[in-house]
Amino acid sequence: MNQEAETIDGELQPSSSLIYELNDEPPWYLCVAFGLQHYLVAIGSLVGIPLMLSSKLCIPNDVAGNMGRANLISTTFVVSGVSTLVQTTIGNRLPIMQGNSIAFLPPTLAILALPHNRCPPALPTGYMNSSVTLYNDSGLIIDGPEVWHRRIREVQGAIAVSAGLEVLLGATGAVGFLMRFIGPLTIVPTVTLIGLDLFTTAARFAQVQWGIAFFTVAVLALCSQYLKYVDVPFPKFSFRRRECYVDRSGCFRMFPVLIALLSAWLLCYIFTVTNVFPNDPTKPYYKARTDIRASVIYNSPWFRFPYPGQWGLPVVTVGGVIGMLAAVICSTIESIGDYHACARLANVPPPPSHALNRGILMEGIGVMLAGLIGTGSGTTSFSQNIAAIGITRVGSRRVLQTAGILFMILGYFSKFGSIFVTLPDPVIGGMFFAMFGMISAVGLSNLKYVDLDSNRNIFVVGVSLFTGLSVANWTKANSSAIKTGVTELDQIFTIILSSAMLVGGVVGFFLDNTLPGTETERGLKAFNQHHHQENEETMSLSGIDESYNLPFSTTCCRFTRYFPFMPGYKSKAERSFE
Repeated sequence: MNQEAETIDGELQPSSSLIYELNDEPPWYLCVAFGLQHYLVAIGSLVGIPLMLSSKLCIPNDVAGNMGRANLISTTFVVSGVSTLVQTTIGNRLPIMQGNSIAFLPPTLAILALPHNRCPPALPTGYMNSSVTLYNDSGLIIDGPEVWHRRIREVQGAIAVSAGLEVLLGATGAVGFLMRFIGPLTIVPTVTLIGLDLFTTAARFAQVQWGIAFFTVAVLALCSQYLKYVDVPFPKFSFRRRECYVDRSGCFRMFPVLIALLSAWLLCYIFTVTNVFPNDPTKPYYKARTDIRASVIYNSPWFRFPYPGQWGLPVVTVGGVIGMLAAVICSTIESIGDYHACARLANVPPPPSHALNRGILMEGIGVMLAGLIGTGSGTTSFSQNIAAIGITRVGSRRVLQTAGILFMILGYFSKFGSIFVTLPDPVIGGMFFAMFGMISAVGLSNLKYVDLDSNRNIFVVGVSLFTGLSVANWTKANSSAIKTGVTELDQIFTIILSSAMLVGGVVGFFLDNTLPGTETERGLKAFNQHHHQENEETMSLSGIDESYNLPFSTTCCRFTRYFPFMPGYKSKAERSFE
């Protein structure tokens, strides 16, 4: 059989082989280059979510507010770097990137939509002889930074406490038990409604200048779909053979988000310097300019070190925690699938149970860290970076560890984060169109496992999706209609019912587990089939591959076999045969 081949550093390599495998250690300069590549792949999500949350957090559009946006982005970089380093070193040890999760957005927006979190009006200039703008926030006279600090503290508390569930699932190995009751008909409405529930947010950014938003989507579609098989020639030098040659790179399929972002950003810059976009805040296209927040680059410090409690002590509310639990479960399920996909691309056996449990455990710690430091979102595995492994054929763990360190360094270098604050609103809106659309499509793709000729399944999917959207949209528009007589109880119901993801997921879970139906009809058999096949492959390879072992010895203590997240773990059934 003929095998397709490619030229790498002047030599012929099979296209199916990895340049660097999981345990390989490339030279440091290649680790930096490959790490920067992963950074560029993830940049869209890392920047987009903090900028989207900034308006809901009531961060003002002034110098102090722009500094706040820059600090929020820098904090996200640092937490992503730390979480990635922890996951690749003592977590599942796969080359997997960690970053902020879209699953946490619906409950976060529900918390910020509560009556006491609505943005307060600014008081007149010079009020109380103050040189800064003051706000009357629920009877308290505070400055701009404290307005959004108070709101993000409430989000922080909900994220940090709900992360305990993910830590518990990983530490006890209860993920397998949970998956017995969660099938495709629960996952479809839960994941799909994450994207569908955010369509108004994407439209709010895009409405500033619809042409720029559609241009962003068009470039993204062009690069990721139409040009994904086009390889661009570029000159390269081989140190081994000491000669120049022409190589080809699939830059369009590797960096579609980055190319779309930079192209739309450049177009906005051209329209700004030529005054196509007016320099008048009262005009419609003013927020499409690239210079309205440029002062933040000059005003931000060179270095800043995010730390737990930097916005103040997190505030915990029962309603906020309950709302975030749905995001934690959704993120956990998504990550399990990512682990298996990453293992396949990295050319190693599927992760055994101890690696899965340890990965979920460390991911829960990452979410908790994000809550304590204050990114406004939890962390999860980045699917786009997993796909980059298949494209670049670099599956080295050391590369992702280097990427984590780079994320931390660039996060501490706060002027770098401030550059992204100048990203125009319609460019962000265009990015959201693609990001949220893909999330919804990923959710719907799980329908391939179920019998769509079954009226039962059609009923479950239709009712759960429609109920989630209807109840959430009504609650957002009529939050004051919920009156139980207890303020705390009102907040709990408002947060829960405002999250389409939570409402639709609960309805789908209830109907799927109570309505009569066979495992084949419900899609459970097909959904779990590939996991069973992978587990059999793992068992056949156990003792041969040590990719998932920790970087230090765990054989010195025989009690480690009782912990589900340790390499020597054995189940009760396995111990009974000893």
